[in-house]
Amino acid sequence: MVTTPDHDCTQDQPQSRALWYIAPGQAEIRSEAILPLQSNQLRVRTLYGALSRGTESLVWAGRVPEVEYKRMRAPFMDGEFPFPVKYGYSSVGRVEQGPAELLGKLVFSLSPHQTLLTLAAESAALVPAGVPPARAVLAANMETALNAVWDAAAGPADRIAIVGGGVVGMLVAFLCGHLPGAQVTLVDINRARESIAQSLGVQFAIPAEAPTECDVVIHCSGSPLGLDTALSLAGEETTVLEMSWYGDQPVTANLGGAFHSRQLRLQSSQVGHVSASRRPRWNYARRLSAALALLKDPRLDVLLAPTVLFKDLPAQLPRILGPGNSILCQLIQYD
Repeated sequence: MVTTPDHDCTQDQPQSRALWYIAPGQAEIRSEAILPLQSNQLRVRTLYGALSRGTESLVWAGRVPEVEYKRMRAPFMDGEFPFPVKYGYSSVGRVEQGPAELLGKLVFSLSPHQTLLTLAAESAALVPAGVPPARAVLAANMETALNAVWDAAAGPADRIAIVGGGVVGMLVAFLCGHLPGAQVTLVDINRARESIAQSLGVQFAIPAEAPTECDVVIHCSGSPLGLDTALSLAGEETTVLEMSWYGDQPVTANLGGAFHSRQLRLQSSQVGHVSASRRPRWNYARRLSAALALLKDPRLDVLLAPTVLFKDLPAQLPRILGPGNSILCQLIQYD
């Protein structure tokens, strides 16, 4: 692991440290020079970041399918799949250089795990007052959840089931729980998720006890068994929204039984596109700003795991990204 300080006095250029995935199950921290700022660019000192356990576990394991190499590129990723890649998309920091009106401001960006960032001003979203920097790392996940709720067309008084209690599933449930009269149930095999769901204001059930005949079903578990559960909870002519991304894992789904007679629909949802219902009026910047504003509720802190120091990430990744870990959002604290 390379641990060169962010500013090396023997060089003219400041140095940044970044996490690189270098082989299946292996990562290291590398130093790299930061180029001088161009006009309308910002220099941002990272305070907090977060690991996306679903996506980054696939990247770390080298399980990104070759046909998805282009679409899976994160906005500021370096390197090429499968390895080595500098990957990640949740970073909160403070502006150290740039336009005077932004100096000292907290910003969120879809940046990899890196101590010092150079960003175009339009790529940095201001963190609104009332959102602490640690909670702001949830912005990318909240943006995904918001897009999914739009795709699902969930409405007041609907009976809504969200299958899979990871970070995105919890945030989808949280948003749906604000719909007047909606009956929202988070469905998961892990009973330890019950207290978290309740703290976010929604009901909880294991699959065998989940409500059926639902008006809206959203699947986020990342498991084919979870998809079967989602299909079993759908009412007649209901759309089951599939949010899970399986990488190179083949998926089987129970499309026999009542799937055809009940005229169920299976629809994908992906944050790379603004939901079709909003696309004429919304762009990515507006959606991200809305996601950040939705993070003002302090109840969302329940999703954040105790911090891991950035310098310790390579050693901690097997624990964080390994199978069987129940961590929701792994918070990263920078020096």
